[in-house]
Amino acid sequence: MGMKAKVALGAVVGIVVIGAVSANAGSDGKDGGSGGGDKGSSASAEHGSGAAKDSGGAQKSDAKSEEKKAAFGGDGEYQVGTDVKPGTYRTTGNDDGMCYWERAKDASGELDSLLANDNVSGTSYVTIKPADKLFKSSGCQDWEAVDPKAKATPASSMDGDGGMFKVGTDIAPGTYRSTGNADDSCYWERTKDAGHGLDSIIANNNVTGTAVVTISPSDAYFKTNDCGTWKKA
Repeated sequence: MGMKAKVALGAVVGIVVIGAVSANAGSDGKDGGSGGGDKGSSASAEHGSGAAKDSGGAQKSDAKSEEKKAAFGGDGEYQVGTDVKPGTYRTTGNDDGMCYWERAKDASGELDSLLANDNVSGTSYVTIKPADKLFKSSGCQDWEAVDPKAKATPASSMDGDGGMFKVGTDIAPGTYRSTGNADDSCYWERTKDAGHGLDSIIANNNVTGTAVVTISPSDAYFKTNDCGTWKKA
């Protein structure tokens, strides 16, 4: 994974990819050479097959989870309002980091049509807005609509390469500690929504070694990549 330049974000410094193709992307907007995902932007808890897993990576036996129907497939280009409704969706991504999605304001394919994008390893959430015109997805598991009223017992630990966790549903708020990664590629991000815009980010950081972060009850999501296992302190 190529590192991105850190940018000032209020009082926080971190890395982001939004409103433009990721810094280590190829000409098609996907990861251009590492074979891994865009670790500086998004991801989440569940890997590999489309089977549901819990936020710690264990297989769920919940029949309701297994019976979930896909809202739309993980490969394709979808017109918003015609093929796919605005709303928040979730995919289990892909454990090889090659799941790519994109929100666009038109179907021109030009760079300035891009609203948000991400290369995903693990689970990802994204909110498709009514003003969006096109949603692209490539190499991803099927996308499921997120029920805002769904209840779950949030976990107190999470896979540091698991991707994107919904606070209060997938993961409990609190202070977490991770062993990080010796190559400076541990990335975490607290966000206020799943829009993936610059204004979605509350705080983020690249960490070498141990990482400590407090996830607030008011946070919407927590993203993590290459950080080792996070455990609630």
